Amino acid sequence: MATKTATPYTDLLRRLTGDEKHDASAHSTLDVLWVLYDRVLHVSPDRVDDPERDRFLLSKGHGPAAYYAVLAAKGFIPHAWLDDMGGPDSRLGHHPDRTLVPGVEIGSGSLGHGLGLGVGTALGLRAQGLLRPRVYVLLGDAELDEGSNHEAIAYAGATGLDPIIAIVIDNRSSTHGWPGGIAGRFTVNGWTATTVDGRDHDAIEAGIAARHVGRPHVVVARVEDKG
Repeated sequence: MATKTATPYTDLLRRLTGDEKHDASAHSTLDVLWVLYDRVLHVSPDRVDDPERDRFLLSKGHGPAAYYAVLAAKGFIPHAWLDDMGGPDSRLGHHPDRTLVPGVEIGSGSLGHGLGLGVGTALGLRAQGLLRPRVYVLLGDAELDEGSNHEAIAYAGATGLDPIIAIVIDNRSSTHGWPGGIAGRFTVNGWTATTVDGRDHDAIEAGIAARHVGRPHVVVARVEDKG
């Protein structure tokens, strides 16, 4: 049975309206987002520019309502902002914007470039001698249809880029699918991989913690929502 803890984001998520067509996309990410911000990421509202912070990149940025709800629950943005998502004066667009929303690391949408950006971020941290921060990238399974992700997977595996942890939301929406499962697409290029119930908070946390030194790591989080 999926293990979940009491969370403050439910009522906050209900305040976000105007993007209901992407509800499934948003809800599919909710539990992973909460585990990351509640249990994993070394980042907080008072240190969003700290060089030693972990970086979280929402590649699956189409339908970011759940992301905004979690950011509000954790104090990165005011709760009141949630009442005007997508409005003419709102900072909360239908794709997150790093220049407008505190704590957001990249502007992202549906094109699947987050993993490549994550690889570049990890290389940049390494070049600066910043070896403690981790780079977490949340993707949807359909994004793996994009060629840029295959290049990022291959490069990270070949170079042992272990600051990278990818989390793939597997709601079986990928056009092509992956024989043997999504994890195999990564392990063939030298990644370690764990597949978990994407609603089980303890399993998600354990899956993320299963990373190995010297190899990038992926967590495949299976959920029921299509989107």
